[in-house]
Amino acid sequence: MPKLQGFEFWSRTLGGARHVVAPMVDQSELAWRLLSRRHGAQLCYTPMLHAQVFVRDANYRKENLYCEVCPEDRPLIVQFCANDPEVFVQAALLAQDYCDAIDLNLGCPQMIAKRGHYGAFLQEEWGLLQRMILLAHEKLSVPVTCKIRVFPEIEKTVRYAQMLEKAGCQLLTVHGRTKEQKGPLPGPASWEHIRAVRKAVSIPVFANGNIQSLRDVERCLQDTGVQGVMSAEGNLHNPALFEGRSPAVWELAEEYLELVRQHPCPLSYVRAHLFKLWHHTLQVHQQLREELAKAKTLEEVGEVSRALRLQCQEDMSRQKEGEKPSGGLPFFHWVCQPYVRPGPREGSKENSGAARSKRALEEEEEGGRPEVLSKNKQKKQLRNPHKTFDPSLKPKYARCDQCGNPKGNRCVFNLCRGCCKKRAFKESADCPGHRLLFKTKLEKSLAWKGDQPRLQEPPPPGPGGPGGFPEIVGSAVA
Repeated sequence: MPKLQGFEFWSRTLGGARHVVAPMVDQSELAWRLLSRRHGAQLCYTPMLHAQVFVRDANYRKENLYCEVCPEDRPLIVQFCANDPEVFVQAALLAQDYCDAIDLNLGCPQMIAKRGHYGAFLQEEWGLLQRMILLAHEKLSVPVTCKIRVFPEIEKTVRYAQMLEKAGCQLLTVHGRTKEQKGPLPGPASWEHIRAVRKAVSIPVFANGNIQSLRDVERCLQDTGVQGVMSAEGNLHNPALFEGRSPAVWELAEEYLELVRQHPCPLSYVRAHLFKLWHHTLQVHQQLREELAKAKTLEEVGEVSRALRLQCQEDMSRQKEGEKPSGGLPFFHWVCQPYVRPGPREGSKENSGAARSKRALEEEEEGGRPEVLSKNKQKKQLRNPHKTFDPSLKPKYARCDQCGNPKGNRCVFNLCRGCCKKRAFKESADCPGHRLLFKTKLEKSLAWKGDQPRLQEPPPPGPGGPGGFPEIVGSAVA
C-alpha cells in the first residue's frame, strides 16, 4: 500500500483528528494517553525519545515503545529528537511498525536541548533539517511530521514552514512561541504566526499554545484555520479538557491510577501527574502535598488520593450558598481547572543586572532568613524531622580577611584555604593549618640539588674547534 501524504494522511490515517495531546517528556506515557483518549483526545504523541539512545539501547526501546503496544492507543505518533540524518532514520525505522507517523522535535527550548544540540536550537540550520526530513521521507513506510516554534518575524516563520514542507514534512505542528519564551515568562502564543503558516503551506497544520479550555480550542480553530489543536499544560491540569468538562480532581486521579495498575510506569511519572492535577487542592491542604512527596509505592499514592477525596468532600459540605472561589480561581479548588504560571517576583528585574557571587556569611545575619523554607529544605526536613535551618543555631565562624568566607582556625595568615594557598605560593611560605608546605618543599628541592655530585668537566677543545674535528678533516684532505 502506498504511503499516504498530506491531507489524505490526516483524514484517513489520523481520522481527521482535531483534539491532540502533545508530546511531553515523562508525562505523555501510555496510561496518561489512554486517560486522555477516554475524555476526548483523538490523537496522541509519545514523550520525546532520543534517537541515538533508541538506536543503541534495546532496553530503552522496550521501556519506551515496544512494551507499550496497545490497540486502544491509536492513532499514535512517535516523536524523536535528533541532529544527525542517519541516526534519525535508523531510530525511525525501528519505531515505524509501532506507530502511524514519526515526528521530528524542532520545538524544545530547554537548556538540555541546547547542550544536546536538538529541538528548537536547530531552527537556524535549514540545510541539516532538509537532509534529515528528506532522508526520512524517502526511507520510511510512514509519514514524517515536524513540531516547530516560531521566529519573531512572521515572514521568516513562513519560509521556515515552506522549507520543511518542500523537504517532505506531511504535517506541521506550530507552537506560537519563540524558543526564548519559556519558564516564568512564556507570554501568549501568537496565533497570527500560526494563521500565516496555515495559509502558506498545503499540508495539515496543528496549533499549539494558549489552550486552557474547549472554548479556546474552538476559537483557535476558527481564528487560525488549522486542522487540529494540540494541548500540553491544559491537558495535564484537566485531561477532560477536550470534552468541555471540569470534573472533580479525585475522579480523574482515581481513573488514572487504575490505568497505571494495568499499564505500569515509573512512580515519578504518577507523582508528577498528581501534583499538576491536584495543584490547587494541594495549596489548601499542604499536608497532602507532603504525603504525596513521601509516597514510595502505588498503594501509598492511592491512600493519599482517598484522603484527598475525603478532604475535598468535607470542603464541599462546608461551602456556603453564594460563596465564590478564593484566590481568583474560576472554580473551587476541588474542580479540574487551568493553571496560570506566575510571573517573576517583584523586583527581579532590579536584581537581574547585579553580579551574583558566592553567598557571604553576612547573608545569614538576622533578617536575611526567609519566612518560608525552600522546597529543597522542606525535602531535607521530611527526611530528617530534627533538622533545623535557623541561622541563630548554626556555629559562628571567623571570617577570612580577604573574601569573607570562613577562615581556617589554624591558618597562619588568618585566611580561608583558597586565599591562603595563593598567598603561600606567592611568598613561598608554609601554612601547617591548611597543610600547604611550599617553603619546605622548596628547601628540600634545593638541598637535594646541592647533594648531587657534579658531573666531570669535558676536556678543553682542540685548536680546530670543538673536538678538533676541523683540524683532522683538514689534514686528511691535505
